[in-house]
Amino acid sequence: MDISTKLLGTSEEELRYAAGLLARGEIVGMPTETVYGLAADAENPRAVEKIFAAKGRPQDNPLIVHIADIERLEEYAHSIPVIAYRLAEKFWPGPLTMVLPKKEIIPDVTSAGLNTVGIRMPCHEAARSLIRLSGKALAAPSANISGSPSPTEAAHVMADMRGRIPAVVDGGSCPVGVESTVISFEGDAVRILRPGFVSAEELSEWAEVICDRHITEAAAEGEKVLSPGMKYKHYSPKANVTIVDGSEEQYLEFVSRHGGNGVCAMIFGSEADKCMIPYIAYGDTSEEQAANLFAVLRKLDGIGAEQVYARMPSPQGVGLAVYNRLLRAAGFEVVRL
Repeated sequence: MDISTKLLGTSEEELRYAAGLLARGEIVGMPTETVYGLAADAENPRAVEKIFAAKGRPQDNPLIVHIADIERLEEYAHSIPVIAYRLAEKFWPGPLTMVLPKKEIIPDVTSAGLNTVGIRMPCHEAARSLIRLSGKALAAPSANISGSPSPTEAAHVMADMRGRIPAVVDGGSCPVGVESTVISFEGDAVRILRPGFVSAEELSEWAEVICDRHITEAAAEGEKVLSPGMKYKHYSPKANVTIVDGSEEQYLEFVSRHGGNGVCAMIFGSEADKCMIPYIAYGDTSEEQAANLFAVLRKLDGIGAEQVYARMPSPQGVGLAVYNRLLRAAGFEVVRL
């Protein structure tokens, strides 16, 4: 691939230009509140195939379909339970994806051959404007090379996708910073397939919540999964990442013993004056860690880190999403002190 990639703003003229590309079956980098997505007409198999080619993404990994208005949900899904509408009223537009039985309008390449499709309505104004201007639902996985950290700034998308796609819409930094929460339905209960900013605790106010084992366990080779981010090593910098689970004192003592050339600690912000080896901080609260995580993982490549010891986040609330992403970045390598 060798395409001239334009960096666009969010003016109506520029969004119309991007929508025109989408209407012609091209793919466009699109901002959302979670991460930047690589958008294509979800109904156009050839356009969706361009996403997989640009990312180098396995085709058994389903894509999430983005809509701009709740009224369009029934165009793409059927047998929608009442609880889904209630959750949509509460959390849409926002970082919640619902896996539902798909209609035939969604091609198999978009759903990875499954009879279900994940659908969400982003709350980023530019994303919803682009969806409306295109007149189509947009399939949009994260706009990065498959396996690398997800992009939370337009510059990240340009670094990965320059020469691979015709345009990137720059909508600023993504405030959430981790991909959407993905849920499916089991009767009146919801199963969290991938944790995100909408936490299990929030969802439990509306329904019984089941946390899928793949949140903290790797899927087996050949196993079918309903959500992106459940199966392959993801979000990983070039450095080897190891999660270290222990108290602050235990963690700092561990990294001081394991320092050396190319070794970097990935710490909480409050530990900056206590760490005795080169470090990079990714925040103190779960919300800060979510917003900073992918940018920090990308910075590790920039400083030439070879081995990273990441302080384990709290697996509660939004922290479960941070832990889930770190687990996959680390290939499930955890040292428990």
